[in-house]
Amino acid sequence: MQEALNAIEKGSLKKKISDIRVGDTVRVHQRIKEGKKERVQIFEGLVISYRRSGGIGAIITVRKVASGIGVEKSWFVHSPSVEKIQITKRSKVRQAVLSYMRLRSGKSARMTEQGFDKNIANESDERTTAQLAKEEQAQVDSKAKPVANEDELNRVEESTDTLAKQENKRASKDDATGDEAPKDKTVDEQINTDGEDEAQLPAKEFKAGVDKAEK
Repeated sequence: MQEALNAIEKGSLKKKISDIRVGDTVRVHQRIKEGKKERVQIFEGLVISYRRSGGIGAIITVRKVASGIGVEKSWFVHSPSVEKIQITKRSKVRQAVLSYMRLRSGKSARMTEQGFDKNIANESDERTTAQLAKEEQAQVDSKAKPVANEDELNRVEESTDTLAKQENKRASKDDATGDEAPKDKTVDEQINTDGEDEAQLPAKEFKAGVDKAEK
């Protein structure tokens, strides 16, 4: 039973999450479904607690002050509904839980900011191990698609030859009937089937008359 739970837990872990620390000011992007619609809600505040950061049960608690009222929300960082967590500021702290911030406001709630590399701290991959496995399997399946066998290729070639023969047959038929003179025209209007045009016909008739007269 424990092995099955461990397998489920391992498959739900995100590949890499942001380098979140207590004292960070973060923007939590949470995916919210409302009926058939889906939107992303952003909650920005100070991380006052980060518990069980090594496994699926990792939880952060973020606090902000809105209209003079303190608001706190907690998330499982590996939850599918958490799209990403973006770190915007890092402050120097000495305690693992900043519960004292609940009693402070105004200048007393200000914290000493420290420099950090935002790009490195915000490097993350929100895909879970199960999602990565599915993507890898999809790539393997796409590469293993069967190639058309020899019989299929031969059938394609045979069908191409048949179409070519039909085209040649139609072309031969058109050539055989294309040079015939139309029967509904006079002799002078008909085109010579030997390839001579209409202009040659009167000249031939005149020559035939001259040859007859000489005889």
